Amino acid sequence: MKKERDLLKTLSRTFLTLHHHKPSITMMDPSERYCYKPTLRWNSEVEEFFVNAYGADRFSRISEALTRPSCYSCVRVNTLKTTSDTVIKKLSVLLQESGWQSNPAGGASSPQESNGLEKNSFISKCKIPNLDYVVFVQGSGPHTIDYGYTEENPPKEVIVSRKCAEAVLRGARVYVPGVLACSAHVEKGEPVAVSVALERPGTEGGWGVGFTRGTTLQGSETDPYYFERNGLYIGQGTTTMSRAGMFREPNGVALEMTNRVFNLPSFRDLLEGDIFLQNLPSIITAHALDPQEGEKILDMCAAPGGKTTAIAILMKDKGEVIAADRSHNKVLDIQNLVAEMGLKCITCYKLDALKSVRQIDESDSQDARECVESESIQRLESSTPVATSEQLTNANGTSKAELRKNSGKLKNGVGRHDSVGGRVERSKGFLPNSFDRVLLDAPCSALGLRPRLFAGEDTMKSLRANAKYQRGMFDQAVQLVRPGGVLVYSTCTINPGENEALVRYALDTYKFLSLASQHPKVGGPGLIGSCQFSDGYQEEWLRPGEEDLVQRFDPSSPLDTMGFFIAKFNVGPKDV
Repeated sequence: MKKERDLLKTLSRTFLTLHHHKPSITMMDPSERYCYKPTLRWNSEVEEFFVNAYGADRFSRISEALTRPSCYSCVRVNTLKTTSDTVIKKLSVLLQESGWQSNPAGGASSPQESNGLEKNSFISKCKIPNLDYVVFVQGSGPHTIDYGYTEENPPKEVIVSRKCAEAVLRGARVYVPGVLACSAHVEKGEPVAVSVALERPGTEGGWGVGFTRGTTLQGSETDPYYFERNGLYIGQGTTTMSRAGMFREPNGVALEMTNRVFNLPSFRDLLEGDIFLQNLPSIITAHALDPQEGEKILDMCAAPGGKTTAIAILMKDKGEVIAADRSHNKVLDIQNLVAEMGLKCITCYKLDALKSVRQIDESDSQDARECVESESIQRLESSTPVATSEQLTNANGTSKAELRKNSGKLKNGVGRHDSVGGRVERSKGFLPNSFDRVLLDAPCSALGLRPRLFAGEDTMKSLRANAKYQRGMFDQAVQLVRPGGVLVYSTCTINPGENEALVRYALDTYKFLSLASQHPKVGGPGLIGSCQFSDGYQEEWLRPGEEDLVQRFDPSSPLDTMGFFIAKFNVGPKDV
């Protein structure tokens, strides 16, 4: 009898639970669930720090802006190979042929005059002085999407990872590795609603999504992140493979986005070598350095190579640009980009920025000194040269198909995805005072990147560790710039501890440094003041009069850029 009573109680509880849950689904407002209204959640100490730095209202606007992509794509034209007008004509045709529309849903799309876009034109040249080689492609959003929800037949769904979602919001496709979960019985060609699962603290520390990849969604409240995904739907897509294929295949496109919350074009494989997709502040950073023909310039943390190639093009490929990065694969990526853009003045090295300066003892011979200098300008010999037409014609034992393939490569140039060799040259560092200009685009917390859907992992401890790391790199950079030269420091973070605090450290530590004016001046002023931490540490920022000599890009400003910071220093006599 006791077992029967227990069974009865269990059945009763189950019935009551089901009866309780059913009205919540019936009464659900689909417009509140199937929409894009993310809230960026911060570590509590970090949030308090930023509120103190920016004020509550401004930081709230910054946080909201970070969850959205910019309303336009910024394309830098390789002026050594083509012109902005030519690129605009070609892009217009290619984007229309691909079926892309700037504003397919007919929603509001209002480009800001301050970012240089012409009204009623989805693609145009930048209007900022001296940046007419920059092309803006206007996007649109956020759009309200009808996911076809009914109480009896809710839409089938796919959950993607946070990094996948951030890429999709910028115009990317959904690839297999980014798919985490999918509704049951999904076949190729079916429409699905696409949402994102954000990381949350794990039971044993760290962060994760908390469920196994390949989980089957039932369309009920027992699904993973059912309530947490309210307001985190990024669009609607059509599957290119079945549910089974999504979790069986190692790669490939899982679904094509047919309706996006933010509609921005993909530039993958478009006009390679002629254009480079790059954020506006990054382009302005190269201008702030003001490279001149014939100079010797170092880009200390050069990957992925956007600023390096921008510098070389501003120099008209005349001079010497050294691109260094600590990652072997990233150096390969830079080499590929350099080859694709047809630039000759760039040499790439694998080098840790914290070991950029090579010290030579007084006892070392003159030959040793000359050897170090020759190493700093040595060209890569491990690259695979592009075949000439004569070599292709005289090739023996090569099939006609291979000849056509190689001929195509000769005609179109080396693409970004073609390797120019698996080896990279290592550098042991450079002599002090050996560069006219140095760019330190420092590794940072990247809290200015857009769109950003997750920020909980950053702590005050990690932010302060970043700042210490950056000071070490800056100490190296200062030694490498000759007196009379220029040093530019930049980051893609909104953290003043990695921006204004670094400037304060630089000016207080190196008396021969002075802030220099920048052209073009597009960003806003820096932050003045300081911050007192609970452990007694005092973080000093800019002083009155210094704020207008730096450029701080606020993602919530009408310019609609990523969060970014640029400081330019003139290097005086070092015996001061």
